[in-house]
Amino acid sequence: MSGQEASFDLLVIGGGINGCGIARDAAARGLRVGLVEQADLCHGTSRWSSRLIHGGLRYLEHQEFRLVRESLRERETLLWTAPHLVHPLPLLVPLYQGARRGRWLIRAGLTVYDLLSLRKSLPPHRLLSSADALRLAPGLKPEGLAGAGYYFDAQAVFPERLVVENAVAAARSGAEILTRHRVERILVRERRVQGVECLDLRGQRRVRLAAAAVVNAAGPWVDRVLAGLDRDPPDMLGGSKGTHIVLPRFPGAPLFACYAEARSDGRPYFIIPWQGLLLVGTTDIRYRGDPDDASADPAEIDYLLAETRALFPAARLGREDILFHYTGVRPLPAGDGEDMGEVSRRHWLRHHGREARGLYSVIGGKLTTYRSLAEEVVDRVCSRLRGARRPCMTRRLPLPGANRDLLDVAAELAAYPDLPATARPRLLGLYGARAIELARLIETEPRLGHCIDERSGLLAAELLFATDTEFAGSLADLLLRRCMVGLGPDLGRSALPGSLQVAGEFLGWDQERQERERADYLAEIGRLRSGLPDVPAVQWRQSISANSSRPRPGR
Repeated sequence: MSGQEASFDLLVIGGGINGCGIARDAAARGLRVGLVEQADLCHGTSRWSSRLIHGGLRYLEHQEFRLVRESLRERETLLWTAPHLVHPLPLLVPLYQGARRGRWLIRAGLTVYDLLSLRKSLPPHRLLSSADALRLAPGLKPEGLAGAGYYFDAQAVFPERLVVENAVAAARSGAEILTRHRVERILVRERRVQGVECLDLRGQRRVRLAAAAVVNAAGPWVDRVLAGLDRDPPDMLGGSKGTHIVLPRFPGAPLFACYAEARSDGRPYFIIPWQGLLLVGTTDIRYRGDPDDASADPAEIDYLLAETRALFPAARLGREDILFHYTGVRPLPAGDGEDMGEVSRRHWLRHHGREARGLYSVIGGKLTTYRSLAEEVVDRVCSRLRGARRPCMTRRLPLPGANRDLLDVAAELAAYPDLPATARPRLLGLYGARAIELARLIETEPRLGHCIDERSGLLAAELLFATDTEFAGSLADLLLRRCMVGLGPDLGRSALPGSLQVAGEFLGWDQERQERERADYLAEIGRLRSGLPDVPAVQWRQSISANSSRPRPGR
């Protein structure tokens, strides 16, 4: 079955951070906006990053001063507009004798970094002695340690939540968010874009969406979206695969994030405290395959383990210590034979004027600069559409979870008797001011205040909240990309029984649906442990418990 569904000023293809950011900006300016995503929000590249909001210290080596300045400005914007999701993060840069990047180079880089962000709210850098470095990272290899650089960037613990809140903001301004709609064809008439034809993957029906302008923000799928044009443009992407591993905290683990130089090849990499665990990455390998098939090679895992062991030799880490790993594809611009580390992380906006006027593609970009990218894209679109539009407001417009002071929100949450006190910090960190909406939901149905997973603190109300207000449609959507319990040490296995029970009682999932959702969820998280030893979940819990008493970095 085929039919016309809706007509828009702007149709955005891709539900990652760039697509949702563009939809939010455009809808706030008064455009009629539709967003289509072939899977779930934040299903691709946006969730597989190092989870940093940073200026890109290493970009200075390639003289990308404009990108660093833009990134530092956007870091400051996010610290103000999304303080529940983006937090200051201190970093150590261990300095070893004989390293490619010596003390003077690191000092010069950090000085320039500070100069490019003169209006920042974060403290300036410092240089530490080796004794001070070992105090903050006791397990660092002491031999040859000459000191450390110490500076601040920021962390988005859950980029998934950042994407979702941009989609929520877009919908509140009138945008229509269509997940699980795969673009089959871009519609063109007389070399002008007319919209797209999609396959609704839930109902298995074809729908046509008319639009005066279309932005292809499909990340590593950009070229595939364009493949249906009558005149195929040349491939624009040269994907790069990045892998991270997640470890429990080990004795001597750093109190703050470490930004280190790999001993084997000189590449910089991170060891980052992350929700009580350690996130180690990343690799940077040319990748030309299907983004859905990207996975960690054994060599990548061995590389990250070996470099972490070299920096923290007493930890004696092995594959059996890895809780899980993840891999994503960066949508970088095409290039032949280039060192992937030298490919710019800037974004490009391509107007396909020769094939379809009004059709744009976004190439590249990074999590940190999604808002400024969206502003640029919507400025270009508005310049082609008739009628006056409001200027961009997102630089000072808080995301929905930050539209109130978080201290006031915390005080108000305490007034809801059916909301467990132990759940309040978690809800505040995930939902910000929107936690009040959750509390009101529990007030209308106290059973929804029940904790359905003691390990994570997940409340039954969160599943209904995500389904009703955040476009979630599957168990994986709920646990991995909304409530975020699926990225814990056991990958959310402990939350499965309670979640399915709630879905059956409150969401109407019958037994067949529950079994199908369970199987799909286990298959999805199974990819995150592929190639690792089959370590029982009880051993993971013991491992985490043994390290949970270690001091954690504060803000």
